Amino acid sequence: MKIKSKLLIIAGSDSSGGAGIQADIKTVTSLGSYAMTAITAITAQNTTGVSSIIQIPSKEISKQIEFTSIDIKPDAIKIGMLHSADVIDSVIKSLKKIKVKKIILDPVMVTTSGVKLINQKAIIKMRNHLIKKVELITPNIPEAEILTNIKILSVKDMIYAAEKLIDMGAKNVLLKGGHLKRKRITDIFINKKEIKMFNNKKISTKNLHGTGCSLSSAIATYFSCGKTLKRSCELAINYVNHSIKSSPNYGKGNGPINHLTSFKLKTKYL
Repeated sequence: MKIKSKLLIIAGSDSSGGAGIQADIKTVTSLGSYAMTAITAITAQNTTGVSSIIQIPSKEISKQIEFTSIDIKPDAIKIGMLHSADVIDSVIKSLKKIKVKKIILDPVMVTTSGVKLINQKAIIKMRNHLIKKVELITPNIPEAEILTNIKILSVKDMIYAAEKLIDMGAKNVLLKGGHLKRKRITDIFINKKEIKMFNNKKISTKNLHGTGCSLSSAIATYFSCGKTLKRSCELAINYVNHSIKSSPNYGKGNGPINHLTSFKLKTKYL
C-alpha cells in the first residue's frame, strides 16, 4: 500500500491502546497514511479506568512538534489531550511556526470512564484562543456543554450549541450526538454557510473506548488526502461505525474498537 499523506498527532498516551496516541496511530495507519506524534501526557489505564496521569512539560511538547515537522512536514495535524493552559499556549506558538493549515481539534476533556483530563484554565484558553486556530473542532455533547455553557438535551440544542461555537470563532464544528438518549445518533457538521446532519443507528455496545480519538484522526487523514472537510467527516463516521460493529470485546470495562476494519471499507469508501 502506498502512503497517501503525513499526519502529526498531538495527544496523550493510553497504555491500554484503545484511545489517545495509540488509537490515533492505528487509525491513521489503517487508512493508509503516515503518523508522527507529539505526546502531551502518559497515562496508566485500561478498559476499566485511569490509574495515573503524568503530564509532559510544555517545552518538551513543543520540541516534539517542531523538531519532527522541520524534517517531515505534516499534511495535516490532529490535536487531542492538552492538559493545561501553558501547554495550549506552547502548542499555539509551535503551530504558528510550522504553518500547517489543516488542523483538527478533538477537545478531549473527560475519559469514557469519567476521569477529567483538563483543568478549568485550559478550558478557558481553548475556548478563547485555540478553537479559532484550527479548521475543525469535534466535541461530543458533554464537551460542547462545557465550551458553550449550554445544556444539550435534543438535536435542536445541538444545533444551537454548534452555532454558538461558530460565533465564538470556530470555523467548522462536528458536534457528535452519541450521548443523547435516542435510538439513532445524529452528528451535526456546521459552519457559517451550511448545516449537515449525519444520521446512523446507535450500536448497542460497551466497546466505545477511543471512538472520539479515532474519529478525529480519521477525519484528519481523509482531509489530508484531499477530501473536503464535510466528506472527510462522513467517511470518518462510517469508518468508526464499522470499527464499533466489529470491536474485539477486549477487557472488563469499556473495550476498544477494531481499527483494522478500514481494510473492509477501502474499496467502498475511498
